[in-house]
Amino acid sequence: MHLASGADTTLGRAVRAADPCDGRSGVRALPDALEAFTARVALARTAEAALDLQYYIWRADTTGILLLEEIRRAAARGVRVRLLLDDNGIAGMDPLLAALDACAGVEVRLFNPYPQRRFKPLGYLFDFARLNRRMHNKAWIADRQAAIVGGRNVGDVCFGADPALAFADLDALVAGPVAADIAAAFDAYWNSPLARPVSRLVKGGAKAAAALTSRIAEVAAAPQTARYVDALRDTGLAARMSAGTLALEWVAIRLVVDPPAKAEGRVEPSEWMAADLTAALGRAERLVDLVSPYFVPGARGTAALSRYRESGVRLRVLTNSLAATDVAAVHAGYARRRLDLLRAGVSLYEFKPERGAAPGRGWGVVGSSAASLHGKTFALDRRRAYVGSFNVDPRSLSLNTEMGLVIESPGLATTISDAIDRWLPANAYELRLGKGGRVEWIERTGAGEVVYDEEAHASRGRRLLVWLLERLPIEWLL
Repeated sequence: MHLASGADTTLGRAVRAADPCDGRSGVRALPDALEAFTARVALARTAEAALDLQYYIWRADTTGILLLEEIRRAAARGVRVRLLLDDNGIAGMDPLLAALDACAGVEVRLFNPYPQRRFKPLGYLFDFARLNRRMHNKAWIADRQAAIVGGRNVGDVCFGADPALAFADLDALVAGPVAADIAAAFDAYWNSPLARPVSRLVKGGAKAAAALTSRIAEVAAAPQTARYVDALRDTGLAARMSAGTLALEWVAIRLVVDPPAKAEGRVEPSEWMAADLTAALGRAERLVDLVSPYFVPGARGTAALSRYRESGVRLRVLTNSLAATDVAAVHAGYARRRLDLLRAGVSLYEFKPERGAAPGRGWGVVGSSAASLHGKTFALDRRRAYVGSFNVDPRSLSLNTEMGLVIESPGLATTISDAIDRWLPANAYELRLGKGGRVEWIERTGAGEVVYDEEAHASRGRRLLVWLLERLPIEWLL
């Protein structure tokens, strides 16, 4: 199913008025968690023809419910809403999604669904090869004219509303030609045989409407909701978007995306997004900054990254420390390759969990007092950048579907690299080879350098778990 162009909507006219009509697209980076939330609401409120939303995870927490309500309101205005969610990231959402699907103008589909609704992991016993492949894409598209693509899913940890944990992340708001490409990619996933209507999987949508209304009312009355309601009132983002006065940088932007058939195991490696991403990024001459929260380069990736140093290119990698990561098993895959990377001259930094700044502030490298790196971005030679869902790990490479944007913007690439320059000393451990060729973690504090000879600030139990997992043949799953 393909929806008509939204060129004649208010948003379409605003984009057309700003478009230089030379093939370039407009972009605005969204490093701040609260602005990333308000941008999504602004697009939902500005849309007049269509909202197409595609996510790996959507939580039924404060921000997740607020965005569901924005969807419901848009549909009530006559906007056609299509919501495509991976079935792996919607725990407890079945009744709410069924109720939303029952609303006029809304259709919800689940990608690669589990046959068992009550206890999904049971499906792995009988269909592991299929269910192990997930749709990791993240896109919020309004009237096929503007879109948000990046690393954020939908939930409180993504938008700075979780007091226990905040993800440091990065999205890009884009408009113009690339938005049409993103919309076309959504169509391909929506029409995939793996995208199943929620009405065929979950019964009682109309009866669940009261539960959805009750949950929305409960969230609206909660004290923590006020911060987000106030932010929506204060930004004026929707008004600037409709008026065409929102500041965008117009540059060459290329969408890179896996075909949905990758989730069926029917796509050759030459058709994977990673191949297109490598070609689009091109060769680096001086500097590569790579931010990947889940970093498992494997033997081939380690060899490829090592060649950067052999060719005289400085390579900096920022990933999560064991103390900061939310997936210890993935850290084990990285830990196996850490020593080889350091020996090859790769600069490694690991994100620290202790933060003092506000949740989600900064350029994807600063979070709250309990923070975890989640942004996925590359910057090459301070000339071009990638923002998207792709991690440097086997799962993103060959199992999951991914998407992102290659942006030819010296301004954006320089901002990312400058932010890394500024934040690394205080916010990440620097790794180096110590005595006897062992890994050391360097923490820079106001009192000077502190040197650790084991995973800094990680519990003994976590270190033992990673030590055990490093010795298992599970790297291909990570």
